[in-house]
Amino acid sequence: MTSNAPADVLAIEADGLVKVFGEQRAVDGVSLTVPQGAVYGVLGPNGAGKTTTIRMLATLLRPDGGSARVFGRDVQREPTAVRSLIGVTGQYASVDEKLSATENLIIFSRLLGLSRADSRRKAAELLEEFGLTEAANKPLENFSGGMRRRLDLAASLIAAPPLLFLDEPTTGLDPRTRAQMWETIRRLVREGATVLLTTQYLDEADQLADRIAVIDHGKVIADGTSDELKASVGLSALQLTLADRDLLPAARELVGEFLSRAAGKPVEVSISPEAGRITAPLHDASVTVDLLIRLRDHDIRIDEINVSKPSLDEVFFALTGHGAEDQNEDVEEAA
Repeated sequence: MTSNAPADVLAIEADGLVKVFGEQRAVDGVSLTVPQGAVYGVLGPNGAGKTTTIRMLATLLRPDGGSARVFGRDVQREPTAVRSLIGVTGQYASVDEKLSATENLIIFSRLLGLSRADSRRKAAELLEEFGLTEAANKPLENFSGGMRRRLDLAASLIAAPPLLFLDEPTTGLDPRTRAQMWETIRRLVREGATVLLTTQYLDEADQLADRIAVIDHGKVIADGTSDELKASVGLSALQLTLADRDLLPAARELVGEFLSRAAGKPVEVSISPEAGRITAPLHDASVTVDLLIRLRDHDIRIDEINVSKPSLDEVFFALTGHGAEDQNEDVEEAA
């Protein structure tokens, strides 16, 4: 991948970004440091400020506070230079419904300065790469949501930018196409691109991201590798399935008190009433036997016990107090 970006600067350096919509601080002091040649994942619940952050970094929204640089270029003072270094794929396809896939890509290519012949060649290459050759001449109004997502990403790659903002790029894709998209992202990074990725799929961040920032209520509340984030809420996860589901509340309180005392800090315990299951981060697996004895002493019988490394979903719940399964467009974008 060609790049006119300096090799000795960070791809993204954001310091205390703020964006206010009315009385709502949609982004409240977000700082990010993204090295070149990496996939940087951004996770956060609905309305956390992920998309607003990307729009400020991509010069689509002006920050109300803080600063940001893309390959050393200030997003506020040098927006034209920044735009020459980035590609953006949003949550919804930015394509013309009435035109064919080929026509859309040719128009984007021509707007970026390619000749007519080069535009046609580039369109054909991208359509083949994203498995859209057979539908090349069909109007987009006949495309599935997944096909439109693939075309939108293809359009963002026309100029081969060194930095790609991918805002939930695999939303609506079937598992096979999603896996193909993952491989495309990996290939782009191997060829020298940097990717900032927001996603509603925690396994996607786990698979692709070199580092992950968790944003909640407009703030970065955690930042690290997947393993570092998992370790931050416990080296392993304890799951207990009770014989009597009616005892879940009592068991949850007992487990929370016991593990909090053992860890020397509060431990968040979640329950699944349907499965009769308790899940909690386990900082020291050696305390498990003592916990089981304590439960037995309170006549709480365990049918099944499992100790495993925590998933990103459990990390997310521990950090934010809720799951990430309903991540969609940030609500502040309607402002």
